[in-house]
Amino acid sequence: MEETVKVGGGPAGHKPQQSGSLNEMGTGSIAKLLIKFSVPAIIGMLCNAFQNIVNRIFVGQEVGKLALAAVSVNFPVMIVYFALAMLIGIGATTLTAIRLGQKRHDEAEQLLGQATLMLFIIPVVLMVFGYLFMEPILLAAGATEANMPYAKEYLAVMLPAMIFCVPCMGINNFIRTEGSPRVSMYTQILSSIINVIVNYICVVQLQWGVKGAALGILVGNLVSLIWVLSYFLGKRSFLKIRMKNLRIKFSMLSKICALGMAPFLMQIANCVQQFIMNRTVVDLGGDNGLAVVSVISSLSSLLVMPLVGINQGSQPIIGYNYGAGIYNRVKQTLITGVLYATALGIFFFALVMLFAEPMANMFTKDEPMLTEMTAHALKVYFCMLPIIGSQIVCSGYFQATGKPVQSAVLSLSRQVLVFIPALLIMPKIMGLEGVWISAPIADGVATIVTLFMIIMSLRSLNKLKTADDVGRLVK
Repeated sequence: MEETVKVGGGPAGHKPQQSGSLNEMGTGSIAKLLIKFSVPAIIGMLCNAFQNIVNRIFVGQEVGKLALAAVSVNFPVMIVYFALAMLIGIGATTLTAIRLGQKRHDEAEQLLGQATLMLFIIPVVLMVFGYLFMEPILLAAGATEANMPYAKEYLAVMLPAMIFCVPCMGINNFIRTEGSPRVSMYTQILSSIINVIVNYICVVQLQWGVKGAALGILVGNLVSLIWVLSYFLGKRSFLKIRMKNLRIKFSMLSKICALGMAPFLMQIANCVQQFIMNRTVVDLGGDNGLAVVSVISSLSSLLVMPLVGINQGSQPIIGYNYGAGIYNRVKQTLITGVLYATALGIFFFALVMLFAEPMANMFTKDEPMLTEMTAHALKVYFCMLPIIGSQIVCSGYFQATGKPVQSAVLSLSRQVLVFIPALLIMPKIMGLEGVWISAPIADGVATIVTLFMIIMSLRSLNKLKTADDVGRLVK
């Protein structure tokens, strides 16, 4: 008999009973489950948003607008890392949720092992590439002669920081998927608290500039990664990281990449969009324009990420019930998620319209013209917040039910089909205003496309009769 070597508790080959949280996904109240899974995700997202905002406030107030612009220049580079974390992390956890619903525990653990291995390999390869081609990458991202020194200083620390950030992001998704959303939330809270503390010490007290801000990200994610790994190596988790699963299996990896392709392509499209936006605002507004983009991206994490949190909370429930063949619960979860996300979007819309100027003023110091410019851009850029939530949750439905093609189409419809073309056309007609107005145009069109596709998909779902139908669709 082949000896099984494992990392984590429980005897080799042991198949534990599913936890109460997993069983609850197939029987509990949808509204309560969605709150249980979404609230921790939202809190975690808000913590991440808070740390991003505080970091940029420190940079803007203590170092200046050139440093704030440099952080914006680096943002597309970071998006590439986040895209790869989503490709593996979300792709693997989407399939894991379905496998758990099908009671296929061994395959779920194999997925965890594959994801863990790849999430460590990818950022190391990218770090080498980033150091070799640092200046060309930053120039393409919109760096100017004035902000290039800050941009290089920031990226030099961010590249090794991603070695901890990418696996932390990707593996943390499994904690939520196996039915422990609060533990997943604690990971994000821990990272955020340490990040802010280190940032304050390095940027404000030690005056280390933008590299101090990057150091906060590095330290925060290192500690959080240790926390995440300890969870899966200890006794608390249902799934375990085992040595026998830390080998590349291309057949399984291809399935992971197929299901993770939609969020991956969405982030890559977001990266291209950010490149184009940076270059456009540099031409039309210089470093002031880049500083505005930096503020928008910071507040976007605060205003949009909680909507993504509702999507993340709904996906394990949808995936589990889809795998179990309980289709009425799949539809109920989708509808409830859309209602929650829409209500939250309306609330955030009201905040922006009422407090745009105070929000902008947090990031600038004695720059009244920049504050006014930023406040106006925020109102235009986020005017479609009431409908964004429904688009995000409906796109996530296709992800959760193992439909990578539809999910990819919806994910790309906003950036590729509308936003990027709008960024290329509208500024030529309206100047800098055309940059800001491209976002609501894209949001409106993407929502219409999404609603059409979700109606068609729900009609098809009504024709599925048994869990075996799902088994044939998602093998």
